[in-house]
Amino acid sequence: MALPQFFLENQVLDAEESPVFPLRLSDDDLHHARVLRLERGQHVAVVDAASDYFECEVASFDAGGLFVSISQRGDVGEDGPSVMLVQGLAKGDKMDTVVRHGTEVGVDVFVPLACERSVVKLDARKAAARAERWRSIARSAAMQSGRRHVPEVSEPVSLDRACELLRNATAVIVCYEEADGSQSITRALSSALTKLRMPAEDARVAVVVGPEGGLTSREVQCLLDCNPRAYSCTLGPSILRTETAGVVAPALVLHDLRNLSGGLS
Repeated sequence: MALPQFFLENQVLDAEESPVFPLRLSDDDLHHARVLRLERGQHVAVVDAASDYFECEVASFDAGGLFVSISQRGDVGEDGPSVMLVQGLAKGDKMDTVVRHGTEVGVDVFVPLACERSVVKLDARKAAARAERWRSIARSAAMQSGRRHVPEVSEPVSLDRACELLRNATAVIVCYEEADGSQSITRALSSALTKLRMPAEDARVAVVVGPEGGLTSREVQCLLDCNPRAYSCTLGPSILRTETAGVVAPALVLHDLRNLSGGLS
């Protein structure tokens, strides 16, 4: 059974001098710990501010806080291919869904993209507030799913800025319903890795998903022009909702990269 997990923002456990010490949890995490009814002797997983992973044993938990001792230090893990999701801004709580479930399937970086067909238009203040909300969702989802790192979530960016971010990616997969059906994600990834003579486990792949209504042909062309290893691909015969595509596409990419791992060294 997976251990309850916490991320520390300003505490490095290697710097603790006492064998029993308090975990400096955020208010939300402290509340979560109380909901879990943690008791003396139980174990929790902790990723500290240095991104080191520890298994800790609860020494006490009362009004004074959660006190623990280090049981063992573990491997941070999660080495391997990395996926950045560039997600067209979607209305309502669809972005929340994408960030939550995208974190669970293994996305490492989320970049919300302001598209021509995005219904949502955010000024600087609202964009910053939304980004903080998405970061909180990513953190919660990482805790729940046992991720050893919390994914990065940027504030919404323009198409030009997105193209800058994609320029050095191992491959860019642009999800486009009008793409040539013969270009599969697997074939695109294999082609990019072969061109770079790079093993799949070292790949840093960007996946682009449009908002409701999809990407325009101009946006697709800009995205394809920004990287010589950019490919437009479909996700099959069905037209997926943006919040569905934003989870399915990275999951397919990670699945294919893991299958390719070690075969293209």
